[in-house]
Amino acid sequence: MNSKFNLSEWALRHKSLVWYFMILATVAGVMAYFNLGREEDPEFTIKTMLIQAQWPGASVDEMTSQVTDRIEKKLQELESLDYTKSINAPGQATIYVNLLENTKAADVNPTWVKVRNMINDIVPNLPQGVVGPFFIDSFGDVYGNIYAFTADGLTQRQLRDYLEAARTEILAVPNVGKVDLIGAQDEVIYLEFSTRRMAALGITQQQIVETLQNQNAVVASGTLRTASESISMRVSGQFSTEDDLRKVNLRVNDRFFRLSDVATITRGYVDPQQALFRVNGEPAIGLAIGMKPGSNLLEFGEALSEKMEKVTASLPIGIGIHHVADQAVVVDEAVGGFTKALFEAIAIVLVVSFISLGARAGLVVALSIPLVLAITFVAMEYLGISLQRISLGALIIALGLLVDDAMIAIEMMVSKLEQGEPLSKAAIAVWTSTAFPMLTGTLVTVASFIPVGLNDSAAGEFTFSLFVVIAVALIVSWIVAVLFAPVLGVLILPAKMERHHEQKGRVAQMFSRILAACMHWPKMTVAATFGVFLLSVYGMGFVQQQFFPASDRPELIVDWTGRQNSTLAQTKADMDEFEATYLANDDSIEHWTSYVGQGAKRFVLSFDVQPSAPYFGQMVIVTKGIEAREALKEKLMAVAADGYPGTDILVKEMELGPPVGRPIQYRVSGPDPEKVREYATGLAAVIGTEPRLGRIVFDWMEPARTVKVDVLRKRLAGHV
Repeated sequence: MNSKFNLSEWALRHKSLVWYFMILATVAGVMAYFNLGREEDPEFTIKTMLIQAQWPGASVDEMTSQVTDRIEKKLQELESLDYTKSINAPGQATIYVNLLENTKAADVNPTWVKVRNMINDIVPNLPQGVVGPFFIDSFGDVYGNIYAFTADGLTQRQLRDYLEAARTEILAVPNVGKVDLIGAQDEVIYLEFSTRRMAALGITQQQIVETLQNQNAVVASGTLRTASESISMRVSGQFSTEDDLRKVNLRVNDRFFRLSDVATITRGYVDPQQALFRVNGEPAIGLAIGMKPGSNLLEFGEALSEKMEKVTASLPIGIGIHHVADQAVVVDEAVGGFTKALFEAIAIVLVVSFISLGARAGLVVALSIPLVLAITFVAMEYLGISLQRISLGALIIALGLLVDDAMIAIEMMVSKLEQGEPLSKAAIAVWTSTAFPMLTGTLVTVASFIPVGLNDSAAGEFTFSLFVVIAVALIVSWIVAVLFAPVLGVLILPAKMERHHEQKGRVAQMFSRILAACMHWPKMTVAATFGVFLLSVYGMGFVQQQFFPASDRPELIVDWTGRQNSTLAQTKADMDEFEATYLANDDSIEHWTSYVGQGAKRFVLSFDVQPSAPYFGQMVIVTKGIEAREALKEKLMAVAADGYPGTDILVKEMELGPPVGRPIQYRVSGPDPEKVREYATGLAAVIGTEPRLGRIVFDWMEPARTVKVDVLRKRLAGHV
């Protein structure tokens, strides 16, 4: 590289400053390594939002045409909209808003604000009585720690009270995010009216309810003002227990009577039941705990464990605590495994360097590697890149490349020393002879990863740190090779080195013959190279193509989808039978949790969260290892294929990368539901001929049964 400025020469002239930079970089790199966040997988943005609306008393058709259709038509105006998916049930609707894959992560939150404003504009046009719409844009929140609490001898309400107190204490943990209860049943008071007694008193149920509402209303009672202060008045009479209701005297139609005269008053839980949570087949209430974004997961896990020990000590005997999801432990093991692999790779590279280059030259390369990694760690901390699966993998990939520059620089110095050049001139030659070729090779290698960095999809966001870390590491390796390596070489290499005139070994002789033959027949060499390339392209067709490999987590997920008219009680009964038969006595299972009427909480970012429905349930089974997971998967898949007709049982592993659900999905849409079902059945018949496909299922095929009461208005009017 012909230039008046020589960076290697400048480094030799300012050795003290360069040594200062090396020491500073090393110390800063060590500190940055310990400050870097630890995660299992890199963060990526979930580009999905939920919109929910309720219309008590409305049918499915009314919800679809009057509420869902209006919302979805308004959403069509959104520029970044990919598609919407809605789930309609009597009186309620849930709409999934999915943005385009190339939507930038920074634009997602502003888009959700725009969605809110768009839907709020049409709220006045929705039918009277519609509650909502409600917006859930925190669909991607991760609850990395989930505790299951079981109670022996305590009621559901007593257990919930203890968990509410524990939740208050947990919210004081530094960097804690959301803390939600799972499977808690709301307590209610039931009034069972006696129609005979009401008829005898000449009153209706509606009159009684209106009187109770008026008496239990929260209204201002007034204020007393004196010369020096204001005193608020509070009038008692509100209902706090069922005994208050039994004792209340009601006045209806100028007649007084007690509520207990016409109604039986009992305390119970919501019927039908709300979504349930179970652990190892036992009823439980879960406590799902999230962490604020950008926090250190390992530090948060330690602080949470300390707090939970105090919470556990304060709970009464009979309450069992099960830590069913602990992301901190998983991350510690995952990062530890990758870190171990990284240091093993470093050791291998160092050994090869010492063997191939000799002790002194190998030592220069050995010192260059920690320098490159230290500066890379500093850059990662500055850019907000944590130690996770992708960034550590990038470091391992870069490790085999970043030593090249240091090796080339030292080989150049050794070559010049063998030619009789002074040590200082040999060091200066690193810049003049190799700097530009090394930089060109480095930039070409970095350029090959640019498609990863420019990919705006969820997969691109997931793998973005691969491009950044490799680019930073390789560019830093070039800087170290031309700036620090010459200074280290002058210190470590001898002042003179003898020329090597030894006879070539067998490997070198064989290589020389092959090289000479290739140079002698250049056309044949090019043709052979092209032929090998075509052969490799053909061979790629036999290689399984998968962007993300299978996850190495021990969890196994079972999605349970019953008939769409199934009740929550029926779903629970079927899942209880399945668990008792196939999970309870399996020694390969560490523990399992069940979610009835809902999907599991997102305990890891790549988890595919499912919508809530009475006919749906999900099991998260933690096995004792990968081999146990695979064996259990084969067992449960065989059961799913034949054991439960009419029920879709999907057994799957955890996904690595952005969630995709079922690998092959088709969406058939149209204005006529019967035609849509007909076309969907025809499509299933066509693709069902593919032998590599598994069971084909539909997510909306069963017509729901309803009972219609047709009022004969003419006859009704004749009797009035």
